[in-house]
Parts: sequence; structure tokens; C-alpha cells
Amino acid sequence: METTSPHPTAPHGTAPDTGPHGYSADKEALLKRLRRIEGQVRGIARMVEEDTYCIDVLTQVAAVNAALHKVSLNLVEDHIGHCVVGAAERSQATGDPSIVDAKVKEASAAIGRLLR
Repeated sequence: METTSPHPTAPHGTAPDTGPHGYSADKEALLKRLRRIEGQVRGIARMVEEDTYCIDVLTQVAAVNAALHKVSLNLVEDHIGHCVVGAAERSQATGDPSIVDAKVKEASAAIGRLLR
């Protein structure tokens, strides 16, 4: 699956985000959680290799999905609290409402992808 990033060109022709991102303060905790999830996924692969009972594998898949959802929600909170708020401040300072509009649309699109 191909992923795209809004960087270096931000949506709607706005300037790309520079500097620390919303998750920067919690980066180590985020990486630790992602490494734990990575280990869980490797464990699921081992379970399949060892012909573990289907329901047990599905239980572990559900745990990984829940962990990824929690990571996603934390990233959304960080994005809104840092990136969207920053865009609102820049929008207010410059009088350009398109700055915050673009960031809100970007966040809405990301949330929409999470809900699929």
C-alpha cells in the first residue's frame, strides 16, 4: 500500500509545515508503542506458522488493531492541538483564512481514512 505525505508541498498551495510536529514531545513514547505493536505483529506471524487456533490468532489481531487505533487517536490529538492550532494562529495573524481551512481539511481527510 502506497502512502503519501503532505510534505514537502502542503495542501492547497500553503507553505509546508516546518519545525517540530505535534507528536515531537512524545516521540520516544510513540516509537516505543510502535515497536511493541511491531512485536505483536511478529508474534501473530509466529502463531500462524505454528498453526495456532484461529480464534487465538484473531484475538491477537484485534489487540494489534486496538493498539494502532490508540496510536492514531493520539496522533490526531497531537495534530489538532499543535498543527491545526498553529495554523489558526497563523491564519489570524495574517488574515488568511485559507491557512486554517487547509489544515482542517487535511485533518478531516486523515480522520476519514482512519474510519474506513
